[in-house]
Amino acid sequence: MTDETTKNGPDAAAVEAAADAAANVENEATAQPDPLELLKGENAELRDRYLRLAAEMDNLRRRTEREVKDAKTYSAAGFARDMLAVSDNLRRAIDAIPEEAKAAADAGLTTLIEGVEMTERSMLSALERHGVRKLEPVGQKFDPNFHQAMFEVPNPDVPNNTVVQVVQAGYTIGERVLRPAMVGVAKGGPKLVESEANSVFDQKDA
Repeated sequence: MTDETTKNGPDAAAVEAAADAAANVENEATAQPDPLELLKGENAELRDRYLRLAAEMDNLRRRTEREVKDAKTYSAAGFARDMLAVSDNLRRAIDAIPEEAKAAADAGLTTLIEGVEMTERSMLSALERHGVRKLEPVGQKFDPNFHQAMFEVPNPDVPNNTVVQVVQAGYTIGERVLRPAMVGVAKGGPKLVESEANSVFDQKDA
């Protein structure tokens, strides 16, 4: 058997076929993705979905807690506002009695006055237990978020725009204004806030 026969004979064809088959298997293996890599990708995708869902659930829980808290705090706002009107009437009734009449009052009138005052205190105490707080603006700088200016009082001895008188008490419930305080503010005094701010800047420059 010659070399030519060896090269072109059946054995050469078999070798060639085997080489082609091996190449095809290699190509197919290269074309198909690695199952381990597929699992890693799916795992990463599932992890991302889980983290997003967990974040959404956490946000929902916080929002629900905040809404429930607000509902508990402010659900009584309308009722509390109505009760303040009743309290105002009790106070007007007490203030309408002259001091001379109080001093000369008999036991029955004195008891009536004390009963009205006790009722007013009890009502305000009950409102306070439900988050209603009375504003105490006298001596404070006027704040339109909490106060309603009714008039100005000329007074050069008091810093300008300072609350000097309360016509009607104001109240808050939680962090909200239930009713602004109706006040009188000083006019003509020094601008204390601006002078303090200037002194702070002067100290910084020095």
